[in-house]
Amino acid sequence: MAHLLVIGASQGIGLETVKAALAAGHRVRAFARSAGKIALSDPNLERFPGDALSAPDITAALDGVDAVVQALGVPFRDLFGPVRLFSDATNVLVPAMEKSGIRRLVAVTGFGTGDSRAAIGPLQRLPFRLVFGRAYDDKDAQEIRIRQSGLDWTLVRPGVLTGGSATGRYQVLDRPSSWTNGLIARADVAQFIVREIETGDHVRRPVVLIHHPLPV
Repeated sequence: MAHLLVIGASQGIGLETVKAALAAGHRVRAFARSAGKIALSDPNLERFPGDALSAPDITAALDGVDAVVQALGVPFRDLFGPVRLFSDATNVLVPAMEKSGIRRLVAVTGFGTGDSRAAIGPLQRLPFRLVFGRAYDDKDAQEIRIRQSGLDWTLVRPGVLTGGSATGRYQVLDRPSSWTNGLIARADVAQFIVREIETGDHVRRPVVLIHHPLPV
């Protein structure tokens, strides 16, 4: 049983990861500004209100944990202005983890980040750039900071996110030649994250997660 810190735990993949980790028997510290509103009941859950951009908040949240899941998101409306959350929060988190001696980090970025950008199909490139360009430029900076660290990191790059229950039938694409976009349930991403923390199969490697490919 591990003690996990999930940053961005109040919604999306972060909340699904909290659920999956608790179901697997782990202890979870759920970190978010609205952590107190997380409507889950489990003796292994600790709600930890805090700001991912605050070094004191992050340092306090790291106390006593074994691994960190960074699953930040921004509202859709904020995609069309400057985006700095991902890189700014990572510039707080990484030094704090290094100082505290906590080495294991699983960070959720997205398909199209870093060296997976070249795998975006030609029909998807323009709309992807128009809608997600600013956010993914910032995710690029996030990934670069993580790669430059001495941490045992895994970069998780899900495709197009969907709701619903976990299927367990997703694909883990860990070779650049296999990278392609596709649909993936948030709950399946969460299951992968928890399994990756347990196994360490992809330490210091990026992976793309999809259920099935989209048309190129």
